[in-house]
Amino acid sequence: MAKPKVAIVLGSTCAGCDYSLLDLGPTLLDVLANVEIVYWPTGADFKLSDLESVPDGSVDLTLYEGAITNSDNEELAKLVRRKSKAVVAYGSCACFGGIPGLANVSTADDIMKTAYVETWSTDNKAGMLPQPLSKADGKHLELPVTYDTIRALDQVIPVDYYMPGCPPPLSYIEQALVAALSGKLPPRGHVFASERSLCDECKRTKEKKNLTAIKRFHEIIPDSQRCLLEQGILCMGPATRGGCKAPCVDNNIPCRGCMGPTPEALDQGAKMLSALASIIALDQETGVSEDRLIPLIQQVKDPLGTFYRFGLPKSMFRRVIPRR
Repeated sequence: MAKPKVAIVLGSTCAGCDYSLLDLGPTLLDVLANVEIVYWPTGADFKLSDLESVPDGSVDLTLYEGAITNSDNEELAKLVRRKSKAVVAYGSCACFGGIPGLANVSTADDIMKTAYVETWSTDNKAGMLPQPLSKADGKHLELPVTYDTIRALDQVIPVDYYMPGCPPPLSYIEQALVAALSGKLPPRGHVFASERSLCDECKRTKEKKNLTAIKRFHEIIPDSQRCLLEQGILCMGPATRGGCKAPCVDNNIPCRGCMGPTPEALDQGAKMLSALASIIALDQETGVSEDRLIPLIQQVKDPLGTFYRFGLPKSMFRRVIPRR
């Protein structure tokens, strides 16, 4: 019996999702023994031609990690879709745009100037920038075109399954691989994550105290038993899918939202703002008076990066148009 064919493909990513597969330990060895890896350039010396050479529709399962930030990513995503029976958006960048999606507050030109001209350690007085096409010594050089708008994978190709997380929790990786090996994958559109919010699964004590001040993470040593949000630390738990077993919160670090919005939320950032509003005590004796409300909200540093850290491309905003 032929082994299932699997591909693991990188878009615009730090490759942390890729390396998280190694955390499977002995389970990974069992998986590798039972599948045929047709493309995994991080794991072995695969070339793009290896993937291009397999027949269309012959790859049983592809894990695609990373956002779509340039023409190379888009071309690879469309190739993967053509070759695969099932494509998994693997990790927060593929599912929602992730950290690369924060580039949607700028433009490709501005990012290039920052990276290649304006940094203090850069010596580039001529202001030369990488060009998609160039010629040197009679040879042509082609580079990917960087896009102004960063996209999640399903904004470029149809996606069959989603596995959020930065990186995805090991339990869901195992679940997906076992389902693929047994030919029992769930219905298309399934999200490998909890249906509940992280807040619902959090074991910290909630005292239903109103929020009167917002504090940055380094400004206090939080009580390890109490709800971080009620201590004034912005924890994205109310607006974020659970299923990760809360490793950040268990270590006194607020949830950053990498598992994406809860199933019923249209917009993760908007839901978090709603949750925040519900615990700010307006017009109450021990709460915040209206004249203190704006100063309180101004204590939120980097609102976009806080509420849309992993999901700006899939949010209602999608991108910010810079003023000139």
